[in-house]
Amino acid sequence: MNILQADPAGPPRGADGNPHAAAASTGSAAVDGRTSRWQSHREERRRELIKSARKAVHALGSEASMEDIAAAGGTSKSVFYRYFGDKAGLQQAVGEVVLNQMQRRIQEAAQSAQTAREGLYAMVSAYLQMAETSPNVYAFVTRYAPGDAGSHNGSVEAAGAMGHFFDAIGEMIALPMRSLLRAVPGREAMIGYWPIAAIGLVRNAGEQWLASPDSLLKPGHEAMARQITDWLCFGVAPELQDPPLP
Repeated sequence: MNILQADPAGPPRGADGNPHAAAASTGSAAVDGRTSRWQSHREERRRELIKSARKAVHALGSEASMEDIAAAGGTSKSVFYRYFGDKAGLQQAVGEVVLNQMQRRIQEAAQSAQTAREGLYAMVSAYLQMAETSPNVYAFVTRYAPGDAGSHNGSVEAAGAMGHFFDAIGEMIALPMRSLLRAVPGREAMIGYWPIAAIGLVRNAGEQWLASPDSLLKPGHEAMARQITDWLCFGVAPELQDPPLP
């Protein structure tokens, strides 16, 4: 039997025969439907704004103001403030999208790797490629612009968002190194110290590489990723070996 039944002598009644229950049920369903549609609309609008902001930052630079970002997207900065709170919130939202894309790219690359070292290389390469593809967007999601948030809370939120960004990347590149260390008895516990040091090396070497002017001596992102991977796996020991005697 349906919850709502037609009654020739009166309005639809609920299962207990109460017409008010039927009306309440109908009204609740309508409200739930409107709420769902509105929530879907907000989520879609938020995705559009993030995409628009990313394009604007790519073109205008990481220091672009909320007003500049909004103008490039054909809307007002009040819309961005309504959806993201402040620039720190927008940085975090864009950073999450970039991070999710990196995770997918890294997972795909790691799946095709034959060894843990190749998996580590694939992850470092994906990180460098993301930064090289749009240095402006990279700087936007990894650095805080204190003049735009307008509050101390904004700086704290931005710092937390950027910390999460690099924590996640550090955990990603720690996975293949754990695989390498499993082959060395007694070394498994040392991996706990490694991700922070590793991401520091990857980030600092990568950002210095990114900021270096183009020249014949500047390596491409694949060569740089290979060098960073070698540093992570072997350190600089190979470079410290004494040259062969003449």
